[in-house]
Amino acid sequence: MQVDGRWLKHTLDFALSGGRLNLEDATALLEIPLGTEESRAIADAAHALALRQSRQGRIWTAIGVDYCPCPQNCSFCSFGSDWGIVQDSHEWTEEQVVDAAARFAAEGASWITIRTTQHYPLERVCSLARAMRERIPNCPTLVANVGEMSLEQAEMLYDAGYSVAYHVFRLREGTDTGIDAEERLRSLENIRRSRLGLAFLAEPIGPEHTAAEIAREMVRARDLGAVIMGAMARVPVPGTPKAHLGQIPEEKLARIIAVSRLIGGEVAQEICVHPPSDAAVAAGASAVVVETGAVPRDSEEIRKEWRGLTMAQAKQLLGRHYPSVAGA
Repeated sequence: MQVDGRWLKHTLDFALSGGRLNLEDATALLEIPLGTEESRAIADAAHALALRQSRQGRIWTAIGVDYCPCPQNCSFCSFGSDWGIVQDSHEWTEEQVVDAAARFAAEGASWITIRTTQHYPLERVCSLARAMRERIPNCPTLVANVGEMSLEQAEMLYDAGYSVAYHVFRLREGTDTGIDAEERLRSLENIRRSRLGLAFLAEPIGPEHTAAEIAREMVRARDLGAVIMGAMARVPVPGTPKAHLGQIPEEKLARIIAVSRLIGGEVAQEICVHPPSDAAVAAGASAVVVETGAVPRDSEEIRKEWRGLTMAQAKQLLGRHYPSVAGA
C-alpha cells in the first residue's frame, strides 16, 4: 500500500475521531519507517487517544502458579519439556498465591492474573479466585490465564470470581506452539460468548514476524471485543528453539503499541505492553506488567519480581506519561 502524508493524516484523524481502522490500515501503519516524522506522528496520536480512553496508568500483575515442564513445547516457552530447561516441578500453595496477590493489591495493582500451564486443573484455578475474593479487601480485578476452555468452563471462571480471561491466538499458532489453532479459536469464541471480558495482546512478537501477521492479531483482538489489547515482545530464553532469533528493539515495540492503541479505538479500554518500555508507554500503552512465580520467559522460578521490576518502579514509569496512576 502506498503511504503518503495525506493518507497518514486522514488515517490518524479517523482513528482519533472513533473510526474503526482495518487490517490494511494497521499493516501500513506498522510498515512506516521508524525514526521518522511520520513515526512520531503515529506515537503522538496514539498517546493522545490513550490519555482520552484510559485517563491513567495501571499495573497488571501476574502470579505464575505451577513451575513445571509442559508437553505442549511452544518454541518460545522455557517450560517446554523437550527443551530440558525446567526439569523439576513446583506448585505455589494457595497461601503463597493469596499472600502475593494481597501484596500486589495493597501496592495498587489494577489486575491480579493467575497464570497456569495448559493442563492445570480448572477447579484449583476457581478455588484460588474464591480464596482471594474472601481474604483480600477490595480485591482488584481477577484475570485467568489458563488453558483452552468451553463456554461452560468460562462461566465457571466467572462464577468463581474472575472478570477477565487472558487468552490469545499466538503468532503462528499451531506451528510455533503445541496448541491446535482451531481449538484456540474455539476457546476465544467461548470467552467472547461468556460473561468474561477478554484480554488479548499480540504476542510473542519476534524479529521474524511480518507487519501483516502482527496486524492480523490486533484486528482479531479488537473484533473479538477485547477490553485490554497491546503487545508482548518475545524474550529469547537460552535453550528454546526461538532464542537465536533475538528480540525486537524497544522502538519497534513502541510502534506496535501505538498501532494497537489506534486499532483498539473505543473497544479496548487499556493497552498493555510487556516487557515494560518507557517508549511504549509514551506511545499509547496505559498498562505495564509486574509478575512473579513461574514465568515462561525465564529459566528459573521467580521468588520476587521478574527482572526486578517492582510496583513502585512500574508506577514511576507510568507516572512519566500519565497525569495519575491507579494505586499511587
